[in-house]
Amino acid sequence: MPDAPLSLAVSTVIFALRPHPRTQLPVLWVPLVRRIRQPHQGRWALPGGPLGTREGLAAAAARTLQETTRLTPRHLEQLYAFGGLDRAPTTAERTVSIVYWALVRPEEADAGAVGVNVRWFVADELPELAFDHSLIVEYALWRLRNKVEYSRIAAAFLGESFTLAELRGVHEAVLQRRLDPANFRRQIEASGRLVATEEFRTGGRHRPARLYRHDRTIHLTDNGPLTES
Repeated sequence: MPDAPLSLAVSTVIFALRPHPRTQLPVLWVPLVRRIRQPHQGRWALPGGPLGTREGLAAAAARTLQETTRLTPRHLEQLYAFGGLDRAPTTAERTVSIVYWALVRPEEADAGAVGVNVRWFVADELPELAFDHSLIVEYALWRLRNKVEYSRIAAAFLGESFTLAELRGVHEAVLQRRLDPANFRRQIEASGRLVATEEFRTGGRHRPARLYRHDRTIHLTDNGPLTES
């Protein structure tokens, strides 16, 4: 039996923290695109598309993401390759997808496209997705929740500087559990990964909170947001 034709594609999982529609607590969201053709016409899927013959993988991920959602994350990192034999059983081709992921801040997410065929969904409350995209999102969530406790990726949701309470809030949203503020502060300070700045966050009901940033002089297990180790 002859081998099925092989095609290469790229897909991207983008995470943003936004309020849950019912609880208003920050949770992870992902943008999805509704398929307008078979197979799986009408189902939601991750942004992506075929790899161009003269196109790099990262360039293809950025292009398809911009074309479908108008999102332009500062960092796109390769997550994994998905090439199971049963990924698209209704087609004659075998498709291997190179999946990228990124984290964006709320204002970056708000700048993306939203419409009939593009929508943000709570990452843990997704509808049935096309192909194996539910598995891809599940894997991306697993990787994020495993990395957030020992790498600097949480700061990608916050920007260059942040308070410890803001950083703890990201950890709580990603891990889906409350963290003791005092223990969190001790663990973060003991890690030696943060540098206290001379700036403070003001304007709230509480006293001004000191801003921190990641120490750029030390080597962590990753080289920046979402770099695989």
